[in-house]
Amino acid sequence: MIPIGDENPTLRTPYVTYALLAAIWAVWLIGQGAGLEPLRMAISVCDFGMVPAELTRTRPVGDGIPIGRGLACLIDDEPVNILTPITSMFLHGGWGHIIGNSLYLWVFGNNVEDSMGRVRFPIFYLLCGLAAAAAHVMVAPTSPVPTVGASGAISWILGAYLLLYPRAHVRMFFFFIVFFHVFRIPAWAVLLWWFGTQLLSGLPELMQVNPEVSSGTAFWAHIGGFVAGAVLVKLFENDALVDRRKAVGQARERALGY
Repeated sequence: MIPIGDENPTLRTPYVTYALLAAIWAVWLIGQGAGLEPLRMAISVCDFGMVPAELTRTRPVGDGIPIGRGLACLIDDEPVNILTPITSMFLHGGWGHIIGNSLYLWVFGNNVEDSMGRVRFPIFYLLCGLAAAAAHVMVAPTSPVPTVGASGAISWILGAYLLLYPRAHVRMFFFFIVFFHVFRIPAWAVLLWWFGTQLLSGLPELMQVNPEVSSGTAFWAHIGGFVAGAVLVKLFENDALVDRRKAVGQARERALGY
């Protein structure tokens, strides 16, 4: 199932959410060449993706992994490595990756921004994105695999949304071969289902025989971001905005007969 919208109206235009989406897509289309040039993609991912082993210095310089035909991503000690937990948030590994992240940011980000304000929201986004990166490094400190994507940062939005608006309804698009339908599902069910799938997918990383290499998906970054968002949201929410939004939402539900 894919989220395509929610029934939780915003009170103000979510300019920060729009700006984040614009930045993510600009990096994908311009910086990464929309994934159409293998060498350009490889350079962007290797140079600006987050490699846990480079941050922890647990693998020798020159070690690495193949990432394509005739291409390898090697461990280095460049100064830019310290910034990769941030730069990696704006990189993606494919069209499906960026479209999926953009959908979740579009559906849930505007409401969370509307509840925090335009100053607190980007600060919170950055902090929880860093928490997500830290969770991944803790689970796979010696991994030479570069991690990219806004998934970790966006997952905090999902954790925050769960605490702020668990009863809001999300429109989920379901399809199977030729059958498709849009369901209205409570946000708490959608978000707990998402968290459960990430947790189940991440457990093998804790039990693998060879802990030096993680999978290509940073499930524990997603889990860390989600938990950080749920834990820290109360420190960043604007009570006045939250109360106004809840009042508008409740009035809308009464008008629609929900």
